[in-house]
Amino acid sequence: MSDFIHVHGARVHNLKNIDVVIPKNSLTVITGLSGSGKSSLALDTIYAEGQRRYLESLSNYARQFLGELKKPDVENIEGLSPAIAIEQKNMSHNPRSTVGTVTEIHDYLRVLYARVGKPHCPQCGRPVEKQSLDEIVEMIYRNFENGEKVAILAPIAREKKGEFRKELDALRKRGYIRVIIDGEQYDLEEEITLDKNKRHRIDLVVDRLRVTEDNASRLSDSVEMALHEGNGFVEVSSLDRKHRKVFSENFACPVCGISLPDINPKIFSFNNPYGACPDCHGLGYTMELSEELVVDENLSVLDGAIKALSSSRDSFSMKRILNVIESLGEDPRKPFKELREEVREAILYGTDYDIRFDYRTENLRYQVSRPFEGIMNNLIRRYRETESQDIREWMESKFMESRVCTSCGGQKLRSEALGVKLGRYNIAELSELTIASVYDYINQLELTEHELKIVGELLTEIKKRLQFLIDVGLDYLTLSRTAMTLSGGEAQRIRLATQIGSGLTGVTYVLDEPTIGLHPRDNSRLIETLKKLRDLDNTVIVVEHDEEVIRSSDYIIDIGPGAGVNGGKVVFQGPTERLIDDPPEESLTGKYLKGELIIPRLKNNHTAGDKKKLVLRGAHQNNLKSIDVEFPLGKFICVTGVSGSGKSSLVMDTLYPALSNRLNRTKHPEGLYDTIEGIEHLDNVIVIDQSPIGRTPRSNPATYTGLFDFIRDIFARTPEARARGYSKGRFSFNVKGGRCEACQGHGLIKIEMQFLPDVYVECDVCKGKRYNRETLEITYRGKNISDILNMTVDEALEFFERIPPLQRALKLLQDVGLGYITLGQPATTLSGGEAQRIKLASELKKRSTGRTFYILDEPTTGLHFDDVYKLVSVLKRLVEKGNTVLVVEHNLDVVKNADYIIDLGPEGGDAGGEIVATGSLEDIIENERSYTGFYLRKHLQREEVFK
Repeated sequence: MSDFIHVHGARVHNLKNIDVVIPKNSLTVITGLSGSGKSSLALDTIYAEGQRRYLESLSNYARQFLGELKKPDVENIEGLSPAIAIEQKNMSHNPRSTVGTVTEIHDYLRVLYARVGKPHCPQCGRPVEKQSLDEIVEMIYRNFENGEKVAILAPIAREKKGEFRKELDALRKRGYIRVIIDGEQYDLEEEITLDKNKRHRIDLVVDRLRVTEDNASRLSDSVEMALHEGNGFVEVSSLDRKHRKVFSENFACPVCGISLPDINPKIFSFNNPYGACPDCHGLGYTMELSEELVVDENLSVLDGAIKALSSSRDSFSMKRILNVIESLGEDPRKPFKELREEVREAILYGTDYDIRFDYRTENLRYQVSRPFEGIMNNLIRRYRETESQDIREWMESKFMESRVCTSCGGQKLRSEALGVKLGRYNIAELSELTIASVYDYINQLELTEHELKIVGELLTEIKKRLQFLIDVGLDYLTLSRTAMTLSGGEAQRIRLATQIGSGLTGVTYVLDEPTIGLHPRDNSRLIETLKKLRDLDNTVIVVEHDEEVIRSSDYIIDIGPGAGVNGGKVVFQGPTERLIDDPPEESLTGKYLKGELIIPRLKNNHTAGDKKKLVLRGAHQNNLKSIDVEFPLGKFICVTGVSGSGKSSLVMDTLYPALSNRLNRTKHPEGLYDTIEGIEHLDNVIVIDQSPIGRTPRSNPATYTGLFDFIRDIFARTPEARARGYSKGRFSFNVKGGRCEACQGHGLIKIEMQFLPDVYVECDVCKGKRYNRETLEITYRGKNISDILNMTVDEALEFFERIPPLQRALKLLQDVGLGYITLGQPATTLSGGEAQRIKLASELKKRSTGRTFYILDEPTTGLHFDDVYKLVSVLKRLVEKGNTVLVVEHNLDVVKNADYIIDLGPEGGDAGGEIVATGSLEDIIENERSYTGFYLRKHLQREEVFK
């Protein structure tokens, strides 16, 4: 077997028919400029081919359910083992998915609590013990009135699927007469047919009698029979009133009379109807109508105060509300908040007295005298009764907000499950601790020798999985944290920890920037994890730019020398030490690693300003400790700190929505804080993230930046276009007229292959040019509109040198390092870093008021050293115009260029959320508590050595 993976003739995307050799059982880093072809090689070639070969090894029957994978554009790959990709995508949008469920730790905890947890009464909190037959009979006398008629029931099935024919036949043969199935009573002699795919609740009617002293012997016998048939459980149900009690030979509270159901792992699952809180169905929150969202109190009813209704005065609903207001002697022209309390209550929650209403139109006369339902009651009723998911989602998004479930307190489980404790905590309380705290708690558990025999292996598995999460720097997360709130980097590291726990060997792992979201302090733990994965005889291939990860690798492949059309070549491949010691001329990576190139501290060309500042007081979202934070305006600000210290809680969850809701009139949910001051100094807030500039191939850099409007104007003004009467719209590939109708302006035609993947072929009518023949006959300086879209930014800059508006926009794209992309490149093929820099160029193009607050969350994701240098230069230019730029970042080259640094910590999770240090670079470096200061000091010392 070969000790290497050989890639021959890779041509995916911009790869230039390259050959690559990767040693097996090594940690290999693939690096290069953003857009150079790293992901094309690692994910779209090596991983894609590994997946395809694995699927081909399965039977035809299995493959029909999995679909087909298209073969990547590569000549051949030799020595490739099964491949697993650990990407930086979010894990799940399901609110039921948590860190605990994703890592399967919650499943292990469920078994642990079921086997050695101690049940407590959910009402009084007392430990509960098993009940004897005599105690159960005594409890029945205590809970039911003398002479009350009751049914003694034995639970046969609880929320179980099946037809239960054998069970019902057996009960009939043993002489029983009746059963209650899903609330309906049946005679066992009749034919009972149940849907095997539905969950059923079946109770055997053992006896029906009155609770009297004379029936004591009969009651005892019946209870004993019910306990036998019900596996230790008996339910007593009153036939005179709605009152029922469950008793058990297993566990029950002698004081409250509450019996706990069978303690099994299922009861601790909030994703199972058996264990989920019945009110919130295991979500931990309920959707409730909000008066603030339904009513704008500053408007009158006539001006649209009731947002859920049409403001037309002639509508039935509006007439009815006006009728209510006038019948109570109020003026409907008053703002809603100035109406009397009783009138507001009547409008929102209805009346308990009749109000006469007379409604007339040309075709209808409607007269009624009855109580008014009320807007809130009406909305609640419609929400509960509607069968339309669209209407439910519309109401939830417009008029409802999530609130912590009052029944379970947000803990998602039924009260009986929350009553089972292991030491101090129930399973929900334990899940709300950080992973580091759970690990310590499990290690300190005091169990008997008998209990350890039962759960010893279980505890080992739980500790092992917790340790893997700690090793990848996620000790600050809680097991109850929903997966949808995790960043891409956190989700990726959870997958990484899960893979290590699986113990697979001989696998090719492909990771896409695992350092995303990691502070330099946490990098060493991640690197050790990657090496551990390698030492299990796996081949680990990492797409990465982080200097520490690169230096720790065994082997490196540098793709370049440039990006886009200027990249796609192998600049260097070999042992990492060789690149550091003797980098080739074309390798920018090698020059930065050796110290020949350094990202400098860029000089500030902006003035100190007039000391204006934005102040956020009492921020206490998530783990923030009611902190007061100052943001000096007109500066380049960096918010940093270890992973989980509260950076995103401060900036993305609190500051941004607070500014956006006031400046841009949005309605984002705001994080918790007391007050915000200084907003009057700003007129706009903009988040520049790495999300795509468009969701379809029709969107491209030319359309997003507005360049295409200028270009279409130029073509429409050419003599030939004017002679033919062609307008600007003729040169759009999105509308009929000038585009090729065979492919509808796509340039490609999708051919569905049924059992094979869809194939995209070049349109044989326009040959991929998107336009029809007549449109392509119009030229400007010898180029048609399709030729222009296929130009790179660098080529277009030279071609349009005489047109100032295009020159300015193209020069900005070049300045942000995107001279290599084509004007018509589909948005879906742009990397996150490329999309973000296109947005930055668009912002620089705008005429600045100098009062904009820009926010960027980890903008260096996917960026090479050289790209980071260009990014910092562009951000400085935004500040020079008087704007404020705030970045959430760990990259030390970005942090050292900030005018003002806010360092959060000192640790992650509960141990974070405080301000460790603020001020200039020098202030942070001198602070002994700051991890950021420590690593900045090391970083600057290394640069001094290079100099």
